[in-house]
Amino acid sequence: MATTKTNKIIFWTTTVIIFLMEGVLPALTSQTELAKEGIRHLGYPDYFGNALVVFKVLGALALIIPQVSKRIKEWAYAGFAFDFIFASISHFAVDGMDFQSFFPLIFLGILMASYFAYHKLNPPQ
Repeated sequence: MATTKTNKIIFWTTTVIIFLMEGVLPALTSQTELAKEGIRHLGYPDYFGNALVVFKVLGALALIIPQVSKRIKEWAYAGFAFDFIFASISHFAVDGMDFQSFFPLIFLGILMASYFAYHKLNPPQ
């Protein structure tokens, strides 16, 4: 049985990884040609990438800011879960079975660790 301290370490480590990779990095790189080409390569229009970045940044902020309500955090966790699952499906449909198809599932695992640690630290009342 993990201690509260262990759960805090797991929560903050995994949540910071999600925050950096899904909030900060997209915000800084979304307008690069490489990022735009990545969206086009999967068959999505440019505006989809812009909308995705806005929601990723908002979701990342919702997860990292302690004062955000539990309900909003639940929506953010769900949104990222859908994002990772559909990113994996999109890569698989376009590129077949390669590393890019499984890479989002690695982040899904990190997200799940954050989610379970969050709920251990904040049990329902």
